[in-house]
Amino acid sequence: MVLLSDGWERGDPELLAEEMRRLHRLAHRVIWANPLKARPGYAPLAAGMAAALPSVDGFVEGHSLAALERLARVVRGGLPVEGVPVEGADGA
Repeated sequence: MVLLSDGWERGDPELLAEEMRRLHRLAHRVIWANPLKARPGYAPLAAGMAAALPSVDGFVEGHSLAALERLARVVRGGLPVEGVPVEGADGA
């Protein structure tokens, strides 16, 4: 499952966290491409992004055509996923 979003959720972050946990159980891998991640000094502090990250297997840039092409190679299995959250989807 690939999500492309800036993580600025406007709804209840707890609901998002719950649904992301469900999605993670159902999907082979969950990769989140964020167009803001490439900005210098970016940190995933928005409530939606913070709620989603524990259920994300890979957190990658999504700000340019080159980043999306790299994402396609990751999905195909040609590149490893970089930027896995400190607390990965397995809760470790």
